[in-house]
Amino acid sequence: MILTPEALEALRGQLVVSCQAYPGEPLRDPRTTAQFAASAVIGGAVAVRVQGLADVQFTRAAVEVPVIGLWKDGHDGVFITPTLRHALAVANAGAHIVAIDGTRRERPDGLTFAQTVAGIHAESHALVMADCGSFDDAAAAVEAGADLIGTTLSGYSGERPKTHGPDLELIEQIAAAGFAAPLIAEGRLHTPDQARQCLDAGAFAVVVGTAITHPATITGWFAEALK
Repeated sequence: MILTPEALEALRGQLVVSCQAYPGEPLRDPRTTAQFAASAVIGGAVAVRVQGLADVQFTRAAVEVPVIGLWKDGHDGVFITPTLRHALAVANAGAHIVAIDGTRRERPDGLTFAQTVAGIHAESHALVMADCGSFDDAAAAVEAGADLIGTTLSGYSGERPKTHGPDLELIEQIAAAGFAAPLIAEGRLHTPDQARQCLDAGAFAVVVGTAITHPATITGWFAEALK
């Protein structure tokens, strides 16, 4: 299925759920990821975001909503779908949208962000979501042809402080610029109220991950509160 403009518009004002588990965790299994994704769709998610090629493949078979795929390789610097090779592998695994590092940092394969986006568009049917860390990242990503921009890396790329919750200031700044690419709020959304605040700040849609699909962290919140 190719994601049409009409299908993308259906995400407006809606919830996207990120279904990811970290290496070594009990739930780190592509089949489990797909089950989490299917459960999220039952709950009202209009799209899902998953990490890993097998996770994309299993999830595509489990849900009928758009799948945002990525491939984390490494832990520092540019590691979210860091190269064109990674991006095309994610697209070939079945992702409707490929999420890639959308910062202005140097990429491991030496390509510019614009060259990476152009390569994805030329060699696949996937759209590109730029995971940005600042307003300047978002502006550059739109100029380079990204189809969607996200605040995923705010607080992690070194340009902005890490806020306790979502970076509402950045969301407001990007929204006020009126870029053509839809703005996806992502990062540290822990409550329904925060999700609502992101939409009120101008986000096109919101991504929630940990607060829905990471039991270890959620359990830790409760355990800490009881101390």
